[in-house]
Amino acid sequence: MAKDLKRSLTIAGHRTSLSLENEFWSELKKIAGAERKTIAALVSEIDAARGERNLSSAIRVWILHRLQN
Repeated sequence: MAKDLKRSLTIAGHRTSLSLENEFWSELKKIAGAERKTIAALVSEIDAARGERNLSSAIRVWILHRLQN
């Protein structure tokens, strides 16, 4: 079973730590590169639109929706 990888980012002017599975980090990196954004910038956009979900969950769901479309 894959381990979660915890990474720290600065989003919206503050430091935060995210715990995601390696597969999600890889996909997030690919998408950020395709959109010519940093991972922090992309996560910041997801964070702004996440509603009540925790950030790690919001990122997973956002990636899933992105891959489905």
